[in-house]
Amino acid sequence: MDDKTLSELIALTRLYPGAPRKVKEVLEHYGSAHEALGHSELPNTEEALRAGEKEVEFVHRHRVRTWFYQDDAYPTRLRQCSDCPVLLYTSGHVEMDGGHMLSIVGTRAATEGGKELTRRIVLELAAAVPDLTIVSGLAYGIDVAAHRAAIETGIPTLIVPAHGLDRIYPSVHRPVAVAALEHGGIVTEYPSGTTPLQGNFVARNRIVAGLSDAVLVVESKARGGALITASMANDYDREVLAVPGRPSDMCSEGCNRLIRDNKAHLVGSAEDILSVLMWSETPQRAHAVQTSLVEMSMSLSETGRRLLELLRTAPDGIHINNIVMETGLSYQDVAAELMTMELESLVRSLPGGVYRTLC
Repeated sequence: MDDKTLSELIALTRLYPGAPRKVKEVLEHYGSAHEALGHSELPNTEEALRAGEKEVEFVHRHRVRTWFYQDDAYPTRLRQCSDCPVLLYTSGHVEMDGGHMLSIVGTRAATEGGKELTRRIVLELAAAVPDLTIVSGLAYGIDVAAHRAAIETGIPTLIVPAHGLDRIYPSVHRPVAVAALEHGGIVTEYPSGTTPLQGNFVARNRIVAGLSDAVLVVESKARGGALITASMANDYDREVLAVPGRPSDMCSEGCNRLIRDNKAHLVGSAEDILSVLMWSETPQRAHAVQTSLVEMSMSLSETGRRLLELLRTAPDGIHINNIVMETGLSYQDVAAELMTMELESLVRSLPGGVYRTLC
């Protein structure tokens, strides 16, 4: 992309701040940022163009890479999200289409136990999944613990800040950010000069959710950014995982609620995560497991075989209410049979009452 086209795209995003869907509509309508700016009735167009030219200078001076959502190189997972950023700015050795991507989020007021569990999970996952990348937001607590663990074990980690690449927030985490640049990088939709305003943190959470295959929540209070990220991940059809805690632990209220409401898988270890995401299977082992599951399915009851046959028609899963409607069976019979099948690892329950076959 040439500098003029880039500066015009940046200008257009500045005219519609925080509205990527609107920018995409404008681009689709006019065909290009150049045409859109020429026909735009918005005020401050000239000011936006000057800001775009200045940002291009910043990009060149600091060796920032830009990613346009219509480019082939734009991260595949993120592009699947309708509200993905029009432009991304990255610094470091960024690979956003890694083989296995996991976002880890949680409360800023994390306990020492929560931070140590985060570290242990990352180290164990890294040993089992060589192409793992950890994504988070560099915040205090669980976020920075996840980044530090990734750096410790030598796997890539992506930082998604709520500001431009001309600063690091919180500044105390600058050493972590610098270390991350060696084997990962920083990814943001915000141009330089953007400060970490509160609304930016909510918006950046969709990037944290959208970049990854799954989101792991380790400690979350009843309200907070981690729960917003988990909700976005569910909307994007990503797997959500949560570590439970005692009912009396304030830092576990959010996680317990996600699990209770069937919006997250209950996990307590790296092994649980590998199992839920099916990341631990080699092709040979996966084939053997698949063969075993098929053999087990042959011994199901007539009701179980009916459910399995129905689920096989929908690889992405079917809601239990739709299963009841399709089969004409009672809700109680369907729920009981699905529970049996899940215990035998023939089906998996997904957030929101959806079930998917594993064979």
